[in-house]
Amino acid sequence: MKFLKKSIKELHYTLVNSLPIPIVNKLPLGALNKRGRWSIGIYCGESPFDLASSTGAKNPVLTRRDVSDVRAACVADPFMIKVGLTWFMFFEVLNQSTRRGEIAFATSEDGASWKYQKIVIAEPFHLSYPYVFEWKNEYYLIPESHQANSIRLYKASNFPTEWSFVGNLLNDGFFVDSSIFRYADKWWIFAETNSDHKHDTLRLYYAEDLLDSWLEHPKSPIVNNNAHIARPAGRVLMMNDKIFRFTQDCQPAYGTQVRAFEIIELTTTNYQEREIEQSLVLKPSSYGWNSGGMHHIDPHFIHDGKWIACVDGRG
Repeated sequence: MKFLKKSIKELHYTLVNSLPIPIVNKLPLGALNKRGRWSIGIYCGESPFDLASSTGAKNPVLTRRDVSDVRAACVADPFMIKVGLTWFMFFEVLNQSTRRGEIAFATSEDGASWKYQKIVIAEPFHLSYPYVFEWKNEYYLIPESHQANSIRLYKASNFPTEWSFVGNLLNDGFFVDSSIFRYADKWWIFAETNSDHKHDTLRLYYAEDLLDSWLEHPKSPIVNNNAHIARPAGRVLMMNDKIFRFTQDCQPAYGTQVRAFEIIELTTTNYQEREIEQSLVLKPSSYGWNSGGMHHIDPHFIHDGKWIACVDGRG
């Protein structure tokens, strides 16, 4: 009888994990098979464009097995923010029960060892890419919510555990991995917008205030029909009065590696960028947790010319 019960459980597990993904969830991170099992790591270095696996961190620092409140298929798309002496990392948890992404967080005192906490934002549609940022002593978060056909803004009512929906920044469109930044007294957002999941179209929007009317830039789409450099891959970096954007290289497959571009002109009428000399910022390793691809980076300057970044990869 014990053997029969065990066999039934094993059969149920096999069936659940072999079910096809509904078309509505047709994002690469929706995969529940081994190829879709993303994990999170910590990289360090003397430049945000020259980082390597941290000697102080045991990578991956977070996997689906660390998630304690739901049964997770993977964890991915990490963004960090330091408040006081504590690092807070927000990331997607792909819930196997709902087959939707939900937003969770973990904490660290040293940036190397991380403790999973819990899911803090869940909606009746897929969420990922939780771009967290601080503005005027308040904490905000913009998750990717393509199934809601909008770019949604959340505000912490009690950071880091309680978040309230503030409003939509943009509506009636397909927006993936929206990446916001402040420059020249304006807000700017990059978003990949090809609803055919080709990851090849990058658009740019701007506004005077967060909840103001957002306008599409006249040079948008910034990238068209190029899956090597269109889809955002993490926080837009402001460094020494320069702007850099990270982009996923989705050829020959989704989330293969990460490249970087310097934005050399940004006004409400013009846009120019160039790929940095050391363009390939992240690439798969030859084995292990990130051997199959890497597609996200969030770098932060810490001290003495040192940088730390949370990244993700799949085996």
